[in-house]
Amino acid sequence: MQRVSRTSIKGLLSQLQAKGLETTSIGLSRCRSSFNQHNDQSEKRRYGKVTTVLLSLTGGITYYLYKDDIKNNISSFINVHAFKIQNSPNGREAGARRAELPTYTMQQVSEHDNLINGIWVSYKEGVYNITDFVRKHPGGQSKIMMAAGGSIDPFWMIFANHQTDEILVLLESMRIGNLRSEDVYKHKDEDIYDPYALEPVRNQMLHINGKKPFCAEPPPPMLVKNFITPKEVFYVRNHLPVPYIDEENYELELAAEEKTMKTFNIEDIKKYPQHTITSAIMCGGNRRSEMGAEKPLKGLSWNVGAIGNASWTGAKLSDVLRDLGVKEEDYNHIQFEGMDIDPSGVPYGASIPISKALDPRADVLLAYKMNGEDIPLDHGYPLRVIVPGVVGARNVKWVNRIILSKNESPSQFQQNDYKGFSPSINWDNVDFKTAPAIQEMPVTSAICCPQKDEKITVAKDGTIPVKGYAWSGGGKKIIRVDVTADQGETWHIAELVAQDPDAKEGRHYAWTLWSLNLPVDKMKKSVEIWVKAVDSQYNTQPESFKNIWNLRGFLCNAYHKVKVNLG
Repeated sequence: MQRVSRTSIKGLLSQLQAKGLETTSIGLSRCRSSFNQHNDQSEKRRYGKVTTVLLSLTGGITYYLYKDDIKNNISSFINVHAFKIQNSPNGREAGARRAELPTYTMQQVSEHDNLINGIWVSYKEGVYNITDFVRKHPGGQSKIMMAAGGSIDPFWMIFANHQTDEILVLLESMRIGNLRSEDVYKHKDEDIYDPYALEPVRNQMLHINGKKPFCAEPPPPMLVKNFITPKEVFYVRNHLPVPYIDEENYELELAAEEKTMKTFNIEDIKKYPQHTITSAIMCGGNRRSEMGAEKPLKGLSWNVGAIGNASWTGAKLSDVLRDLGVKEEDYNHIQFEGMDIDPSGVPYGASIPISKALDPRADVLLAYKMNGEDIPLDHGYPLRVIVPGVVGARNVKWVNRIILSKNESPSQFQQNDYKGFSPSINWDNVDFKTAPAIQEMPVTSAICCPQKDEKITVAKDGTIPVKGYAWSGGGKKIIRVDVTADQGETWHIAELVAQDPDAKEGRHYAWTLWSLNLPVDKMKKSVEIWVKAVDSQYNTQPESFKNIWNLRGFLCNAYHKVKVNLG
C-alpha cells in the first residue's frame, strides 16, 4: 500500500492535543443557518473520521495555531503577497487603504449581508459593495454569499486563483471605503496554516494553469509518446486543496438519502471481483484557450493537455450496489462526495444517473490502482470513482461517501458549473437551472506534434509528420481522423496507430493516437493544419468555435488548428 508522505491529520491532532491546542475562528461574522445544518450532518457522518478543517459553532472557518515545536514539523505556512493592480489608477495595491474614501467598521459591513440592505465584504483594508456582482459570480451566488457581511480573506486563502490582476481590478471597481484599522482582518504567517502547504510534489514538466488549487497539464508532445499516459505527466485538475489522508482509518460510507446502509474500508472494496479498464479522462474545459480566443470567457486556460489515458483497477460499483440490494426503480441518481472540502466544510461533489451506476457494462469503478500501482494522491488516493466516457468532473477523487438519491448532487460543481449554454447566453442572463449537467463528452481531437509556430522541415516527398489524439465520450469508438493543410480543400486520412484492442462494442473508453505524413505546399512559408475526428455513431466536430462558444468554456471540440512554419 502507498504510504502518504505527510502527517495524518488524526496523528497531527493528537500531537496538538498533547502539546497544547488553541483554535481561532475566522471569516464569517455570524451564524449561517443553512451551513450549520449541513455542518451538523457532516460532522456526524464524515468529519469524525477524516478531518481537515474544524468548523466553529457559528459556521466560521477554524484554523489551528501551533506551538513552536509543532510549527517546526510543518514545511511552510501561508505567505500572503501584495498583489499590484497594474491597470488600476496609480497602480494601487488591492485592498490598500485609500485616503480619499470613507471609513467603515466591521459592524457596518456585517449589516450588509442581504440583497435588501446590499452585499458588502471586506478585503484587507478595503470595503466593497458587491451587490450587483453577486448573481454574476462564476462560482455561483451561494458561494459568494458565504462571505456576505464579512471578510473574503479566508476564502481567498483556499481559492487563491482569485488573486490575479484581472479579478483584483474587478474587485477594486466595487470599492466604497476603508475598513477601520482595528477591524482589519490581519494575516499572521506564523499563525495561519496554509491548506496547500503539504501538497504532493509534482513533475516539473507540467504546465501550471492554476497553483491553488493546483491545475496543470503536460506539454502536447508528451501526450503522444505513450498510449498509456504515465502517472507523472497525467493532467491534474484539483478544485480544492488536496485532503489529508488518514489511510489507516479511511472509510467509505454508502447511504440511501441520508441513512447509512454500509461502511467499507479499503480492504472491503478489494474483496469484490477486480476489474481493469483502459479509459481516458478529460476535463470539461480541455482546449478552453482556443474557445477563449474566439471571445472572452471564464475558466482556466487549458491547452490540449487536460486529458490522459490510463488503466484503472478496482471494484465495479454495480457489484457493490447489487450486493446491497439496490434497485434502479428506487432512485434516480447516485451522488459522490470527496474528502476535499471548501471553507464552509462542504465537500466536492458530483452525481451520475443511477442507471449508469448499476449497469455492469458501464464499467463504473471504485478504483484503487492507476497503471497497475496505487493511485497517486493527486489523482484520488486511496479511492477514486472512475466513470468512463464521462466528463472528468464526475470522476470524483478521494471519494469517501456515496449517496443513493432521487435527486442530483446539490454540489456547486453539479448545479452551477460544468454545464453548456447557447453562445447568446452571458453572465447577465444565465440561469444554470435551465441546462443539464454535462455527462458524456462530445467527439474531439488534437494535434500534439508539431506545435504552434514550430518550424518543420518538409521531407523530399513533400510531407510533414503530424501526430495527435482523438476521443469520444460514452464509449464511442474513433473510426476516422481527417487532416488538412489547405483549409479543407483536401482531406487526408490519418493512421490510427493505437487503440484499445480489448474494448467491446460501445465500451471504447480509451483514446486513439493517430499519425500521418501530411502533404503540404512546399512553396509556402507556413501552413495551418486542421484536424477533425469521426466516431462510431458518425458524430464529427464543428469547424469553428463561433457557434459553440459558451460563457464557461466547456465542450471545446471544434477543429483543432495549428499554424506551423515550413523550412
